[in-house]
Amino acid sequence: MYLFRAGLLERPRRAHYRITERGREVLKQHPQRIDLSVLKQFEEFEEFRKAGKSPAAEKTSVPVTAEAETAVERIDAGYQELRSALIADLIDRVREEDWDFFERLVLKVLRSMGYGGLEGAIERLGGHGSDGGVDGVIREDPLGLELIYIQAKAWQDKTVGRPEIQQFIGALHGRQASKGVFLTTSKFSPEAQDYAAGVSSRVILIDGPRLAELMIDHNVGVTTRDAYEIKEVDLSYFAPEEAGS
Repeated sequence: MYLFRAGLLERPRRAHYRITERGREVLKQHPQRIDLSVLKQFEEFEEFRKAGKSPAAEKTSVPVTAEAETAVERIDAGYQELRSALIADLIDRVREEDWDFFERLVLKVLRSMGYGGLEGAIERLGGHGSDGGVDGVIREDPLGLELIYIQAKAWQDKTVGRPEIQQFIGALHGRQASKGVFLTTSKFSPEAQDYAAGVSSRVILIDGPRLAELMIDHNVGVTTRDAYEIKEVDLSYFAPEEAGS
């Protein structure tokens, strides 16, 4: 995946990779080993790593350097590096799919998060271009008194702007609803975010990186490769018994 993101490999079709001319040149220059220090010279690779980092990950991650204070910090840094790469890879793969896949995906993610616990509580509405401004609905109670409407935009590089959010909120008002979730594979403009935050309707915006994080946290489209437990001494087990006990 890293080699692909750095332009050393190309993907002619799904699940197939082949070396590029850049890859051949790098292999000539570094025949023994191609690692992060080599890949960092390519702007595309650095952009890929930045794209996969959420604000929370950037605050908590620790660089993998000799100056890292403890082994636990180094493990945490490695975990954050792998998570950031997985986020970026998930975004890329979701973008390769069509709008039908994306609409089904967002409903599955929301269901995995615990929404729509009742049978049939999450429903996909209409189809491409015939949904009236919404793509799905979540019924939070058996009578359907509390509804959350969903809009999904499978866009590549186009940013979701204020007009799209206005249209979605208009669709909510048309259905006498006050809650909505707008999900996209791309990102939201600052104007769109400000508008969503300022309206009376409760509208949650989920962009590509945040959606990928939710997929990871709720095991949608991912599988666990390895799991590690970090254990420490249980001091209470070795503490001397209290007098008289």
